[in-house]
Amino acid sequence: MLRLSLDALEMLDAIDRRGSFSGAGKELHKVPSTISYTVAKLEDDLGVQVFERLGPRVALTAAGQELLKEGRHLLKAAQDLELRVRRVASGWETEFSIGMDSVFSPLALEADIRDFYAVADSTRLRVALDQLTGTWEALMERRVDLLIGATGDGPSGGGYVSEVMGTIEFVFAVAPSHPLADRDRPLGKADLHEHRAIAVADSARKLLPRTVGLLFGQDTLTVPDMRTKLALQISGLGFGFLPEPVARGAIRAGLLVEKQVEEPRAAETVRLAWRSGEEGAALAWWIARMSGQGTLGRLIAFLQ
Repeated sequence: MLRLSLDALEMLDAIDRRGSFSGAGKELHKVPSTISYTVAKLEDDLGVQVFERLGPRVALTAAGQELLKEGRHLLKAAQDLELRVRRVASGWETEFSIGMDSVFSPLALEADIRDFYAVADSTRLRVALDQLTGTWEALMERRVDLLIGATGDGPSGGGYVSEVMGTIEFVFAVAPSHPLADRDRPLGKADLHEHRAIAVADSARKLLPRTVGLLFGQDTLTVPDMRTKLALQISGLGFGFLPEPVARGAIRAGLLVEKQVEEPRAAETVRLAWRSGEEGAALAWWIARMSGQGTLGRLIAFLQ
């Protein structure tokens, strides 16, 4: 049988903050004798002294300090649980996870997150980043509840709903110092095969990973995200396709040179996706918020 109660911990917390049994009684709307009895019973049940009595004032013993330190964590957890249970009863998820392709920045969702907390402050929100097919894998494995800015087509077999948010154009770029920078004709496979490509790793572990714009047997430097790819292409370590909004600033500044290629990369479709049959107030809120026109533009704005 548990010898601790939330009521007793709440009283200890109030006594410590108010400095006396009477002060705690006023805060908790209990008479001092009830406070004294609860503390005395707690000390008797635990077999330790919790407070030093100093006349009308009291002070925690070392054991009491440890009890209250950990007890406050329990009080906070109990308060959080009450709020989450109420939210569940009203249809709000206790936790909601958003997945994004790492080409985008979660900072683009700052205003959305702020507005979400205004109506669902007790729903725990988590944002995760993956790459390429890995974003879809996270959705299908229930690691995230909604994909915002997922690139490419979803996996075969269904089990999800998706909406097209728009498309992103790609450009082929190299550093001015790169050997391909001076060639004044569209680059073909023979030109590209001589040099190192830089590619973003697909984070998928079970689904078939995607390889985009690579030639068989080509020397390839694989990096974890698009920002690293951009930086290394600027340094001249390799070449590759970049989202036009990502490359735009570097091209304007002369850090990269856009080159024409015989086989350009097609525009990438960007999607919003969630699992079929899922319900919940948080999911409905985010779908409505992200389905509006201009959402992809806001995501892209953070790439520039």
